[in-house]
Amino acid sequence: MLRFYSADLHIHTCLSPCAELEMLPELIVERAQELGLQIIAVTDHNSAENVAAVINAAQHTGITVLPGMEVQTREEVHLLTLFDTLEQVASWQEQVYASLPALANDEGFFGEQLVLDATGEPAGYLERLLVTSADFSVEDVVQLVQELGGLCIPAHVDRTMYSIISNLGFIPPELDVAGVEISARIGPVEARKRFPQLSRYSLVANGDAHRLQEMVRRTTYKMAAPTVAELGLTLAGVEAREVWVDGLRSGAVTRHRNGAFEA
Repeated sequence: MLRFYSADLHIHTCLSPCAELEMLPELIVERAQELGLQIIAVTDHNSAENVAAVINAAQHTGITVLPGMEVQTREEVHLLTLFDTLEQVASWQEQVYASLPALANDEGFFGEQLVLDATGEPAGYLERLLVTSADFSVEDVVQLVQELGGLCIPAHVDRTMYSIISNLGFIPPELDVAGVEISARIGPVEARKRFPQLSRYSLVANGDAHRLQEMVRRTTYKMAAPTVAELGLTLAGVEAREVWVDGLRSGAVTRHRNGAFEA
């Protein structure tokens, strides 16, 4: 049985050096409740150290917290990577950490990278530089995430920096993604007008929140359960599943109902 879920799948915690220190688990969950969100995803830059704390903070609230990460590829493209379990994202974090350059974070320049324990208490600062590129291509990330049972969504594709369109010039048609994210600066209608290639993909809109006020309720999914597998089916438009952004259907306009592309 399908039902509607409002979601913000791009939220940073105080681990991301560009995020405010107010991005603490209990405050993130409180803000999600205020917005009426049923699903949120924790997507810090190249790390998932604070995911467990947010999951614990959301216990007994009815909010599903998806473990995730915003990975920066060697092309300096940002990709949202989403999973169902801590085990999956921990395995992914190992791979990402191994692919990052051995550089230390400059707190004075980039900002602090505050790590929280599972209860949400400060556990120290991550010394590894997170705001840099992993030694993975866009194609590598999509394949590796899928092998772990996760979902990959190109982030803020309309932006002039760190987006797949700005950095590659296009979305490779063979790239196995069904949906892309648009930023807070644009709506789905304008996005499709500016970037005709987006007709192949479902659009989602998240907050890319580095501050509590940046969390949003723009995207609603009609699907069977709050899982990564269901998100993938919904982005593909399979069996009456739908994506809505800003009150408009935002599924791919060149897909059949079964999710296949038109010729």
